[in-house]
Amino acid sequence: MQDDALIAQAQAWLAEDPDPDTREELARLIDAGDHAELTARFSGTLQFGTAGLRGELGAGPLRMNRSVVIRAAAGLAAYLKKNGHTDGLVVIGYDARHKSQTFAEDTAAVMAGAGLRAAVLNRPLPTPVLAFAIRHLGAVAGVEVTASHNPPRDNGYKVYLGDGSQIVPPADAEIAAEIDAVASLTTVPRPTEGWETLDDTVLDAYLARTTQVLAEDSPRTARTVYTAMHGVGKDTLLAAFERTGFPAPVLVTEQADPDPEFPTVAFPNPEEPGAMDLAFTKARETNPDLVIANDPDADRCAAAVRDGADWRMLRGDEVGALLAAHLVRRGATGTFAESIVSSSLLGRIAEKAGLPYEETLTGFKWIARVEGLRYGYEEALGYCVDPDGVRDKDGITAALLLTELASELKESGRTLLDLLDDLALEHGLHATDQLSVRVKDLGLIASAMHRLRAQPPVELAGLPITRAEDLTQGTDKLPPTDGLRYTLDGARVVVRPSGTEPKLKCYLEVVIPVATKADLPEARTRATALLQRIKQDLSEAAGI
Repeated sequence: MQDDALIAQAQAWLAEDPDPDTREELARLIDAGDHAELTARFSGTLQFGTAGLRGELGAGPLRMNRSVVIRAAAGLAAYLKKNGHTDGLVVIGYDARHKSQTFAEDTAAVMAGAGLRAAVLNRPLPTPVLAFAIRHLGAVAGVEVTASHNPPRDNGYKVYLGDGSQIVPPADAEIAAEIDAVASLTTVPRPTEGWETLDDTVLDAYLARTTQVLAEDSPRTARTVYTAMHGVGKDTLLAAFERTGFPAPVLVTEQADPDPEFPTVAFPNPEEPGAMDLAFTKARETNPDLVIANDPDADRCAAAVRDGADWRMLRGDEVGALLAAHLVRRGATGTFAESIVSSSLLGRIAEKAGLPYEETLTGFKWIARVEGLRYGYEEALGYCVDPDGVRDKDGITAALLLTELASELKESGRTLLDLLDDLALEHGLHATDQLSVRVKDLGLIASAMHRLRAQPPVELAGLPITRAEDLTQGTDKLPPTDGLRYTLDGARVVVRPSGTEPKLKCYLEVVIPVATKADLPEARTRATALLQRIKQDLSEAAGI
């Protein structure tokens, strides 16, 4: 873009920007003639998709800011009205990140200005409380302002429709078109009042619902250490544990309260190296039965257990299988579902129990829409254990259910690891791993996907690829998506760009039959080595 045109575009944006912080930031860039930084902010627009919006805070159309949020809210309002919801209720929640409450209030103002009814949760609360509130209040849509487990500089905007599920195509494209049609912020009415701020009634209803996740007469003896990862989960999780009769979790105090700077972690995601270090330190001091972590908006749940002399994180697939086995033992009926990047063990558990099973594309926006869903999970620490209450992943109720399972096992002198051994003996050892590459240049991800399509590998770790699928074509059960799936003899690989972060993600699984418990150590050693070789070969094939 020519300098004059770039400066003119930036000045036009500045003239409309309602936020003094980003106005000052943009004015400095214009005055300095910082062509590179202005280009980085004005060479396009932050794209609204099935993940809503997510990006770095700052001025300009390629950053998260009040101008972008107001346009997004106006587009959503126009979409709702075009679809017959002329005076429907939109409920809005937010986390404790920078600008989250402001973005939520801007959204409420836009909805009120468009003639819709708007209600805002009264403080930063877990995302599953917002997902619950949509159905509980009979809303036509919901908005959660959150960037989940992204870095501190980010924020985001997640949209749900009236069924309590996140948007999927074609709704995302239709909302995006309405956002693009917003020519100027001056055309968007934003009254200073006219929406409701909810009291704790909705939260109380959510907490009352959490008791239904547990069996009425189950033991509640497991002791836990808990970290909120500087997010909004603490108060809600503590209230849920107290209400259901579990011992109060021991808190990782350094990470217990909301802090948008996330000072103790490089990335506020329990999966990231180092994020659980403080929790493990607390566990060594207090010797609990289980360590539990939520991500910052508390829709995900991580768990760690004592393994030998120290503590280790359970993989999302391990927790997913444990919860499934627990629900099966309790006599759950309905469909078990997971995304294509999660372990095939769930399908085997469901088949053995005579339960329906479905595979979906990545994300709870797809899992939550499975007909007759009883339980859904995704390897990235997301679990839906009460779909009639929260049609999304819920880190609070997942923590309750896992602690119930740990309590039941404790009563019989067993652990979660013992149950994982049982599942390996019954269904084969399902070992999973991930090759995840974070990039600054998104072009590297496109190059890797192009390379794999142009020169597809014929084997990985010496295992021949028996089936290679380009998921952009879709399958008989899955709509098209940007991904590749390789089926090998005793293994599976899925490669896809992340939908929420600048990452290329490769999901690996190997399955090894196990005859006796004595064979498990050797099987695990073999699986680890095989996964490592698959990683190396895949990395070479993708050029990453």
